[in-house]
Amino acid sequence: MTDKSSVAINGQHFINGEWTNEALQFNSMNPVLNENTQWQFASANTKNVDAAVNAAKQAFLSYRRTSEEQRADFLDAIAEEIQIDITAITETAHVETGLPMARLQGETGRTCGQLKLFSSTLRAPINNVLVDHANPDRQPLPKPDTRLGTLPIGPVAVFGASNFPLAFSTAGGDTASALAAGCTVVVKGHPAHAATSELVTKAIARAAARSNMPAGVFNLIQATEPQASTQLVNHSAIKAVGFTGSLKVGRILSDICAARPEPIPFYGELGSINPQFLLGELLTAQAESLATTQVQSMMMGHGQFCTSPGVVVAIKGEALNRYLATMAEKIALESAASMLTVGIATTFQSQVDALLSNQSVSLISQGQPSTASHFTRPAAVRIEADDYLASRTLQQEVFGPFAVVVACNDLAQMELIAEQMEGQLTASIHGVETELAENAQLIESVSFNVGRLIFNQMPTGVEVCHSMNHGGPYPASTDSRTTSVGSQAKARFERPLCIQNMPTSILPSRLKEDQANIITF
Repeated sequence: MTDKSSVAINGQHFINGEWTNEALQFNSMNPVLNENTQWQFASANTKNVDAAVNAAKQAFLSYRRTSEEQRADFLDAIAEEIQIDITAITETAHVETGLPMARLQGETGRTCGQLKLFSSTLRAPINNVLVDHANPDRQPLPKPDTRLGTLPIGPVAVFGASNFPLAFSTAGGDTASALAAGCTVVVKGHPAHAATSELVTKAIARAAARSNMPAGVFNLIQATEPQASTQLVNHSAIKAVGFTGSLKVGRILSDICAARPEPIPFYGELGSINPQFLLGELLTAQAESLATTQVQSMMMGHGQFCTSPGVVVAIKGEALNRYLATMAEKIALESAASMLTVGIATTFQSQVDALLSNQSVSLISQGQPSTASHFTRPAAVRIEADDYLASRTLQQEVFGPFAVVVACNDLAQMELIAEQMEGQLTASIHGVETELAENAQLIESVSFNVGRLIFNQMPTGVEVCHSMNHGGPYPASTDSRTTSVGSQAKARFERPLCIQNMPTSILPSRLKEDQANIITF
């Protein structure tokens, strides 16, 4: 049973294991009612940011020495403490985001699942450790014993995401993977769901206490002004940044990280249109069902998933006409709704209005009229492939319930779009097996521009597992070699260390010969 004091909102920052005593300056918002919530929060100043980062820096000196088993216990404890307060957390997130309770309950489960995935891989590592044995008799020079290990990179700054208040925020994938790697964390909470961030932080604080983790292993600062964000990533003690958000803000923070006296890695997920390529034979056979699943997918979370399918590419003809007719019918039935923030809704509406004023674009359908001025209507438009290729604006992400259908004259135009498109988190190719086999060039072109290539499925939803890659070429992410989801996300916050000729008696246990994941040469 939840202790009521554990779910009371105090509006403070959490720094070095304690809640601060700061003046409350801003409220979170209820986006459905378009009014302030009852909860007020302090906004971090220079002193708060410095204190949080210095606490993480000090805690890192001891946290980096914890064993894999100790860190696994800590991650498991966080998941357990979140589950204890799941009702309060999801109800609060519902008020602050307007997302359905079922979605938030599922997202909480995913958040806990991520934590447990990292704890399981700490206890039973899946990545191989490479060992080259010494050869003292090698000529002309002896060969040394070398073993490739890793070290945690240091204190990590994590930014909460507006569209995932749990799975990509306070205790989300960036935090979980950084803690698993042995890094301490400073989270800059998203002001759109500040109360949710505080409740999750309270669960993390209890987990840290019961796991005997150092004060400062996890810190939360809240803020509405950009100064706190820029100061955080510019702080000399921060060694990496995890960010999920807009291209505009992500690029600002990425440039700061690159311009520091000591440049640091910025792992940003910055947006994606997740194109859908429809091949002719399957489109002819399943035009109506493909259109239906497209609308269902683009409407998940009112279009505010990072993997929402925003572009459909197909060849003109009777099958595409049927597809468009079904899409128009389905979209027209969809209701207008609030978005995560009024600012996001305003941006969405201005983008849609600008696109609809473009003479090369024709409206397929819009959803039901808005019942409130801050609600947005789903929409889809059609455009010729030549016009689409000529317009960079039309190729940019519209964050929300919106899609562009690109009508191609032939397969060559589809391949040209695939070849020229910007980096994406995902893309899907829909076709029967025989036509997929005949379209190797299209598949290859798409592959080089995405982080996850999907066949005959919609992209919404990311499986949290060992083989998942959630990233992609820029601007989908700022480092296409990494993932923000799955067990391999931990590698972002580690660096390699080659151990040469270390006596066996003092070798770290993970580098010794009796480990199951050792590969020797």
